[in-house]
Amino acid sequence: MALGRKTGGRTRGTPNRASTARQESVSNSGLTPLDYMLNLLRTENAKPEDRKWAAQTAAPYIHPKLANVDIGNAGGKPFEVKLSDSDTKLL
Repeated sequence: MALGRKTGGRTRGTPNRASTARQESVSNSGLTPLDYMLNLLRTENAKPEDRKWAAQTAAPYIHPKLANVDIGNAGGKPFEVKLSDSDTKLL
């Protein structure tokens, strides 16, 4: 960083050759580990423990985790919830 900024190197987001080659070989093999887990999950006569393992292991690749969101309460005051009469009927 001679000029105070990054110079040279790969463009951001460009995958390296090893990762690209590995992903290509896995894709060409016909069955990826995720495909295996999803097939096991969908097999009705598989053991329940195996299906549970497949669901737990595959879930992070299918469903992203929800991020914590700061609601930004103003001035550090406690967060208040006010219920009306119509809201209390739902409880």
